[in-house]
Amino acid sequence: MTHQDLSITAKLINGGVAGLVGVTCVFPIDLAKTRLQNQHGKAMYKGMIDCLMKTARAEGFFGMYRGAAVNLTLVTPEKAIKLAANDFFRQLLMEDGMQRNLKMEMLAGCGAGMCQVVVTCPMEMLKIQLQDAGRLAIHHQGSASAPSTSRSYTTGSASTHRRPSATLIAWELLRTQGLAGLYKGLGATLLRDIPFSIIYFPLFANLNNLGFNELAGKASFAHSFVSGCVAGSVAAVAVTPLDVLKTRIQTLKKGLGEDIYSGITDCARKLWIQEGPSAFMKGAGCRALVIAPLFGIAQGVYFIGIGERILKCFD
Repeated sequence: MTHQDLSITAKLINGGVAGLVGVTCVFPIDLAKTRLQNQHGKAMYKGMIDCLMKTARAEGFFGMYRGAAVNLTLVTPEKAIKLAANDFFRQLLMEDGMQRNLKMEMLAGCGAGMCQVVVTCPMEMLKIQLQDAGRLAIHHQGSASAPSTSRSYTTGSASTHRRPSATLIAWELLRTQGLAGLYKGLGATLLRDIPFSIIYFPLFANLNNLGFNELAGKASFAHSFVSGCVAGSVAAVAVTPLDVLKTRIQTLKKGLGEDIYSGITDCARKLWIQEGPSAFMKGAGCRALVIAPLFGIAQGVYFIGIGERILKCFD
C-alpha cells in the first residue's frame, strides 16, 4: 500500500467512524427537526424539547431513532464520497496544494456537494418517511373521524400501515415510480447541499487558520473542534429555508389538510402564503444543534487519527 492509498483509506475510515458516532449522538434532534418542519402551524409540537418528550412518551426511547438504520447504513458511503470528491477537486483545482485560494476551495466544496447527492438524496428520502410516521400517526388519531386524503406508500395491510420500513418504502417507490421515486427532491437536495459546502469548507479553513500554531504546524484540537462547530452551525442555519423546502417536497404521506407540492417554486409559494416567512426557518435551531456536533466529532476523529491507528494494527 502506498502512502497515498494509506492516507485515503485512513480518511475514509475516519469519515465513516465520524459519521456513525455523529449520527448516533444527534439523530433524535434530527427527527425533531423533520417533524417540526413538516407540521403546519404549531398544533402538535411547540418546539424541539416538546417534540422529543412527546415522541419518547408515545413511541418509546427507540421511537426517537426511527429511520436511524438508513442513516447509519448510508452515512459511511456518503461521507466517503464527499471526502474523496473534495480531495479530488482540491488537487485538480489547486496546482500548489499548500496555497489557499478561496474561489478554488468554494469550487471544490461545490463539486463535493454535487457528488455526495448520489447517496444523500435517497438516504434522506427514506429517512424522512420513517421520521415523520409517528407525527402522522398522532395526526390521524386526532382526526380519525375525517376521511383520509393522504397518499399511501404502504402495501395496504394494517401491520405495514402502522410501521413502515425503509426496505418496504424503497421497494414500493421503485415498483411504482422507478429510480426517479428514490431521487424525488433531487433539485432541492442540490440546492441545499451545494450552498452548504460552499459556505462550510472555506469558512472552516479560514477559522481554523486563525489558530494556526507555528511550532505544531497546525491548529490545536480545541481550536479545530470549535471552528468545525461554528462553521457547521453558520452554514446549517444559512441553508435552513432550502432544507424546509426539501423536507416538505420529500415527504410522501401528508396529514389531513396538508399540501402536496409540484416542485420547489410551488412549495415556496404555498409556504409563504399559508404560513408566512417565519415558516422558512422552521427547525433552524435543531439544524444548528445537529450539524455542529457532527462536524465537531468529525474534527475530533481526524485529530485523534482513528483511521491511521486502525491501519497500523493491520500492518
